[in-house]
Amino acid sequence: MKVNIIKVKTKNGKYSILIGTNLSNNISKILKNNLIKFNKCFLLIDNKINKRIIKKMLNSINQKKIIYKFNSSEKNKNIKSVLKILNLLQTNNFNRNDCLITVGGGITGDTGGFVASLYKRGLKFINIPTTLLAQVDSSIGGKTGVNTRYGKNLIGTFYQPNLVLADMIFLNTLPKREIICGYAEILKHSLISKKKLFKYLDKNVKKILSLKSPFIEKTIFESCKIKREIVEKDEGEKNLRKTLNFGHTFAHAYEATMGYSKKLNHGEAVILGIYSALSFSLKNKFMNFSDFNLIVEHLKKAGLSYNVKKYFSKINIKKIVSYMQNDKKNDSKKINLVLLKKIGVIDLNNKFSYKQIQLFFNKSLMN
Repeated sequence: MKVNIIKVKTKNGKYSILIGTNLSNNISKILKNNLIKFNKCFLLIDNKINKRIIKKMLNSINQKKIIYKFNSSEKNKNIKSVLKILNLLQTNNFNRNDCLITVGGGITGDTGGFVASLYKRGLKFINIPTTLLAQVDSSIGGKTGVNTRYGKNLIGTFYQPNLVLADMIFLNTLPKREIICGYAEILKHSLISKKKLFKYLDKNVKKILSLKSPFIEKTIFESCKIKREIVEKDEGEKNLRKTLNFGHTFAHAYEATMGYSKKLNHGEAVILGIYSALSFSLKNKFMNFSDFNLIVEHLKKAGLSYNVKKYFSKINIKKIVSYMQNDKKNDSKKINLVLLKKIGVIDLNNKFSYKQIQLFFNKSLMN
């Protein structure tokens, strides 16, 4: 069993990210190797995951188990779900020596991680991300939280896990749409870092999207390393970590405007958000056409849908910009955007008025 290991060290904790195949079938051995002990565990499991894989995983855990099947969706990623899980932990007499294990995508990990951070001021937490999107993004860095009627992840904490297991076996069960969604975050990481990863993606995109080994493992490893380096330098998102929000102010507003509909999932919204941020960067002369065109050609090569007008029209602009204005990263009435100068060079803390963003949508993006 070949395992790639990334060590993450922040002010609030250190942990390992293990990347490999069949990790979930060897949990007891992995826990022992990583010196993680607990009396019993609460497993928050996405109810859409392959039952055969879950059965094997459960058999590999020796401790007492409480299993809760979670209907993961953006609409269920809320305080009501959190309170329900907290109540189950309480009624089953969980304490700080016990553990909460999430098995699922980003929604499951974010919700479970938030619960772990709240219960008795901190429960041991292991994240087993089962989607490509979660393996390269939400499982790293300690961001947890839930949505409100006003937007995404507006209630949450920074809470680092004790361990992350990125098992390739889960990826083989995913539909192509989910793989493409995960690729959106990988692409984002390649754009905000040195050009090396972008070149690798551009050369091997078809093999990566087909989950060919060793291309998919290397891609996940390199993508996780980029996020690790940023998180270690700025755990609390005071400055540098804001680079990870590239494209996300647009993306979160698109999701909220759609009412978190299954017609547009997070990864697809990120692709639209990346293209929107690139277009805004070009329009406002932050970046040149050469790099813009290089990235757009890659989007085409990868088969990523970046046409905002496919999902929205001009009647949605006011609502989209209102959600952007309410984004948690804003610290004034203006909208903060992370923009790209060129691949690997990010421009942080650019503030624009409601009218400037509205004009961009009207004159450029949806014209």
